[in-house]
Amino acid sequence: MTEPLILGIESSCDETGVGIVRGNTLLANEVASSVEQHVRFGGVVPEVASRAHLEAMVPALQRAVQKAGIDLSDLDGIGVTAGPGLMGALVVGLSSAKTLASYLNKPLYGVNHLAGHVAVDLLDHGDLPTPSIALLVSGGHTSLLLVEDMATSITEIGSTIDDAAGEAYDKVARVLGLPYPGGPVIDRAAAEGDPTAIRFPRGLTARHDMAEHRFDFSFSGLKTAVSRWVEARRRDGLDIPINDVAASFQEAVCDVLTAKAVDAAQHYGVTNMLIGGGVAANSRLRALLEERASAAGIELRRPRPGLCTDNGAMIAALTTQVVRAGGRPSSMDIGADSGLPVSTILV
Repeated sequence: MTEPLILGIESSCDETGVGIVRGNTLLANEVASSVEQHVRFGGVVPEVASRAHLEAMVPALQRAVQKAGIDLSDLDGIGVTAGPGLMGALVVGLSSAKTLASYLNKPLYGVNHLAGHVAVDLLDHGDLPTPSIALLVSGGHTSLLLVEDMATSITEIGSTIDDAAGEAYDKVARVLGLPYPGGPVIDRAAAEGDPTAIRFPRGLTARHDMAEHRFDFSFSGLKTAVSRWVEARRRDGLDIPINDVAASFQEAVCDVLTAKAVDAAQHYGVTNMLIGGGVAANSRLRALLEERASAAGIELRRPRPGLCTDNGAMIAALTTQVVRAGGRPSSMDIGADSGLPVSTILV
């Protein structure tokens, strides 16, 4: 049986992504980022992101089709992020996908952005052994997921109760006077620093937290601790060892993320794990999770860094799994859902 040819559209935040996939084979993955337009604001501005999607969507689609060497009429379906994400940004992607599906008379599939971050790994490593634990780490989400079936059964077993890891990176970068986005610059600075220089707190790891928040995350206290440490140094007229602060902060984040991910896998008796989301490109997180997973006898899958950030390929990959499982196409009346739970894979 011929694998379906699927086009995926992603527009949940500040990347406009169009990907084309046949089965688990990636044919094209075009991404236009508006991050530079948000730098002066120190974070994503929803209205700016929405306008950037409007401007980038058609050129990204044209580049993807050309690179894949297909005709739009060849498509078997069109997948699009229905949520979660920024409402205005989601609407741009949904409107584009609906227009394309209607014009081409192709089935439309509104799918979950977070589940897409899980599915994108299939493009690098093939079908996912199930059950698996997925650690998703991004600017807006930090979650632990139990994946029992990629197309029909994903359960959130833990999430952040305040700041996501990526948000903490951005806020700490601002405290240190480093540019936005904070993730890549802190990762680079940390490579030149001492991760043991400062013992920053590990949120929700104390014994009294484990009953209610065993698999949950909290990075607000860590961010505050870094801020107070830096303020105290400045107040005393001392230099700020930026590389050491970055390395110590990053070690605290990665320590918690990896420890809880491995604990979840052992608790559920799962021997397969994957990591996804923008922060999954972080060098220390990838290395520490590999080390701890290996020690625990867990097989870890890590998509290439270029597939960790938001992109259309992940939406096409997830849609392929939905089509394979016999999922029914979405109605052309579906709307964007900024708070769509990960358990709702297909809208």
